[in-house]
Amino acid sequence: MNSSQANVHTGATRATHNRFDRMEWAGAFGDLGTLIPFVAAYITLLKVDPLGILFAFGVAMVVTGAYHRTPFPVQPMKAIGAVAAVQASQTVVITSGAVYASSLVTGLIWLLLGITGAAKKIADFVSRPLAMGIILGLGFSFMIEGIKMMSGNWWLGAIGLAGTLLLLTNRAIPVMFLLLVFGGLAAVAMQPQLAGELAQIRIDFRMPSLEFSAISWSDLLIGTVFLALPQAPLTLGNAIVAITEENNKLFPDRPVTEKGVSISTGLLNLFSSSVGGVPMCHGAGGMAGHVRFGARTGGATIILGTILILLALFFSSSVETLFKIFPAPVLGVILFLAGTQLALGSGNLSRDNGERFVTLATAAFAVWNIGIAFVFGLSVQYALKRGWIRL
Repeated sequence: MNSSQANVHTGATRATHNRFDRMEWAGAFGDLGTLIPFVAAYITLLKVDPLGILFAFGVAMVVTGAYHRTPFPVQPMKAIGAVAAVQASQTVVITSGAVYASSLVTGLIWLLLGITGAAKKIADFVSRPLAMGIILGLGFSFMIEGIKMMSGNWWLGAIGLAGTLLLLTNRAIPVMFLLLVFGGLAAVAMQPQLAGELAQIRIDFRMPSLEFSAISWSDLLIGTVFLALPQAPLTLGNAIVAITEENNKLFPDRPVTEKGVSISTGLLNLFSSSVGGVPMCHGAGGMAGHVRFGARTGGATIILGTILILLALFFSSSVETLFKIFPAPVLGVILFLAGTQLALGSGNLSRDNGERFVTLATAAFAVWNIGIAFVFGLSVQYALKRGWIRL
């Protein structure tokens, strides 16, 4: 175990209650690298009302943090978000109703798998080398995506990354605050009109409404076939198996189970679909991001969730403007460092050639597609056990 992991364990075992100190505040923003780009895509490409999206995420984060007492993340489901954005820009077949429907179907699937115990039974087939491969691959995929985001304005990304690495362990002034201030100043400098747009923001109070009536039979079909079902293997690998492994390794005094995580995923998606939110899950990369920037309790997700609820209720009409203060290269720095935290915490490789192959090959596939990586890793694991493959 390296020193950073030891520090995480030490801080975790002493944390019996949620904290709201400056490190929890800093860690609260450690998952913005995935949250903002996906939410922005839903708002700009699919015209989904930001009120429902932010309100659903906020409530889910507050409840999750209060219950688990760890930086247990709530993230957009990436496969659904990516497919929805691509389809919307190419064929205009995905509507906001289809997104709500995919959240409804996703919720029903994982709630059923959790209540029946099927999620736990499936997860039991996953060996530790396979779980390590998924986590390692997720880490690399986050790092690669972070590099892509930083490359859009390489000098801004380079300054942000270098400064963050130099001050990463500074607890007097958590580096996340400095990074966000740096990003905001850079955004205003590069977009002089942004200061004027921010000055025009006014309070616009709105309450969320039930959105089930917005789902047509066509939306239900499209949301199920094109969005919910393709996401299932990815959710199992990242949002059930990997997050359970990650949480229980970092916070052994506050463990979770695959059954509990599956039920939680189901419930939060049923709630999200009812208020106009999008499909969401508990991704392992989100926890890595929160932890990397200082979070050790559920206080971090409660803080972020509360901010999102306030944005939803009072500033939902100005969300697109507010998001402009987070330049893509700065979000890339956050995503890159979340990936390094995840990869570093994946564990030590086994001395057995077969188990090492499962870990490394699964990680390689996970960089491309976690669902396929999960299926591939299971297949190789079974073939090795049966003696069909010898390495």
